[in-house]
Amino acid sequence: MPSFRQTIDPHVDAELHKAWAALPKDEAAGGFRHLERAHVMGQASTYQHVRVHLHMLAWAVRNHRARETVGQLLRIVGAATKTPFGLVPTGNTGGSNVSPIKPLPIPVDLAKIIDRAKQAAGR
Repeated sequence: MPSFRQTIDPHVDAELHKAWAALPKDEAAGGFRHLERAHVMGQASTYQHVRVHLHMLAWAVRNHRARETVGQLLRIVGAATKTPFGLVPTGNTGGSNVSPIKPLPIPVDLAKIIDRAKQAAGR
C-alpha cells in the first residue's frame, strides 16, 4: 500500500510546478498562491511539509521578501520538528502572513484530493 506522501506527491508537484512557472510571467503573487495550495495538501507528510517550506523560502529570497524569508526559516524548523507528531494546524497556508499555529478551512477541491490520498494510503 502506498504512503500518504506517495499518493499526495503528484498533486504537490503540480502546484510547485505552477508556482515556478508563474515567475517568468511576473506573476509572483499568483505563484505564491500555488505554493500555499501545495502546503495545505502536503502538510500531513513531514517530507512534503518541509519541502514546500523550502520552496517558499526560495520564492521569498528570489523575490526579495525579507519578512517571508525569515518566516520560512522559522517554519522549516517547525515543519521538521512538529509534523512527525501530527502537530500541524490543518489548512494553514504556510506563509508568513498567517500565524504558524492557526488552523484554516481547507478549500473543497484540496480537501477532496487530500481525502483521496489518505484513503489510497489506508489512513
